Amino acid sequence: MRGPLIIAANHPNSFLDAIIMATLFRHPVHSLARGDAFAGKKITKILTTLNMLPVYRISEGAENLEHNYSTFEACQNLFKKGEIVLIFSEGQCINEWHLRPLKKGTARLALTAWQQNIPLSILPLGINYSSFRKFGKILHLNFGNIITKKDIRADLSSSVAVIEFNKHLQQQLKNLVFEIDKNDHEKLQKYFYFDQSFLKKSLLFLPAMLGYIFHFPLYYTIHFIIKDKAVDHYDSIMTGLLFFIYPLYVLALTMLIFFVTGYIISLLLILLLPATALCLLHFKRT
Repeated sequence: MRGPLIIAANHPNSFLDAIIMATLFRHPVHSLARGDAFAGKKITKILTTLNMLPVYRISEGAENLEHNYSTFEACQNLFKKGEIVLIFSEGQCINEWHLRPLKKGTARLALTAWQQNIPLSILPLGINYSSFRKFGKILHLNFGNIITKKDIRADLSSSVAVIEFNKHLQQQLKNLVFEIDKNDHEKLQKYFYFDQSFLKKSLLFLPAMLGYIFHFPLYYTIHFIIKDKAVDHYDSIMTGLLFFIYPLYVLALTMLIFFVTGYIISLLLILLLPATALCLLHFKRT
């Protein structure tokens, strides 16, 4: 899908939400991220290269709010070029199965683009994870109906238009975001899990247990380091660290096996480790 387009989503799982969106669309997705992540010129350059734009909240310093105008203008320029921008319309990440009130940023971006006769579309998206701190999760991405300029009847320059836009978007997102109490395990089971055949589970059991044994040291070492510090960013930090550390972990185990058993088995291990992890992932989806 091409732009100009805003993907207007809820925000349950930090920058992991943006990473997933970037993998789904063939066209680059530019995402708005919390401004305090852009700390220093080097980090800002890296994040900008990754198509991320800063948005500052009052809690991150009133003196930084003026930088939002630059981001706002950058988004309008992207729309003119037919690009895609991902914005988390709730404005804050919280690990929960619940849609929170929407901020005004999405509405203002859309209304300004329409005032400039940019044929912008808005795609509502509900992001729903089966868990926020467990290995192996099921993800439901529920896309809504496209919102266009004709859906907003009020004067585009009025505050009423912002209210009408948010009401329209909120109504759609309510049908896309799961509403589940964190203690309602029965409802979580209903939405996210499914039964697998006895034969499939039997075939997966042995490689899944090997996957658990192989990866236990790495996964739980990182888990115990970040579990009390990450809060609503646990999954994102875990994913980011594994992205860089896992290849080194596989290489270290491969070298260890090479010195113990020899060349052939160590090469097989390079394929075996990711395969057993995948088996464990599928085995847990019950």
